[in-house]
Amino acid sequence: MADEELNRMIEELCISKAEEFHLIGYEHVTGQEVWECVSEKYKKTGHPELHELVNDILSLKVMKFMNFMTISAYKGNPL
Repeated sequence: MADEELNRMIEELCISKAEEFHLIGYEHVTGQEVWECVSEKYKKTGHPELHELVNDILSLKVMKFMNFMTISAYKGNPL
């Protein structure tokens, strides 16, 4: 799979997860914010396997996402 196609598929997964959050009342979540949350842990461990990446996106819970957003706001790194 080409990098461009892979990036597009990952972006679509993140958008899908953001839309899932919209359904439960978090209307302002974007796919980019989902990606920032998921990719945060890869900064230390490096690039994950594709199945790990997909699993991390699809299994992201609202509580983990909100904790990430809160910590980012406290650090002064608004997304």
